[in-house]
Amino acid sequence: MRVRYYIDPATQTPHIYNHAVDEGEVENVLERAVEDRPGREGSRIAIGKTDNGRYLRIIYVPDPEPDSVFVITAYELSGKPLQAYRRRLHRRGKAR
Repeated sequence: MRVRYYIDPATQTPHIYNHAVDEGEVENVLERAVEDRPGREGSRIAIGKTDNGRYLRIIYVPDPEPDSVFVITAYELSGKPLQAYRRRLHRRGKAR
């Protein structure tokens, strides 16, 4: 899968860096996201666990090119959003 990233104009680096997330983590979650649902205005929201055990929420837009996405942002789930995600997994009978 080809992954492009939104570049923050202030830092000239991928916006995900502002949330202490790196490209490897994003690509890891996108390859095996447990949840992947529609977002706003054509975006998608993927949620999954990295190899390091962090839970990430990734906001992305599918590119017109096959097997390609444009990642807008990604950040670690914590607190109530993480609890809600775990409840949804439990209801579906999936392992955490």
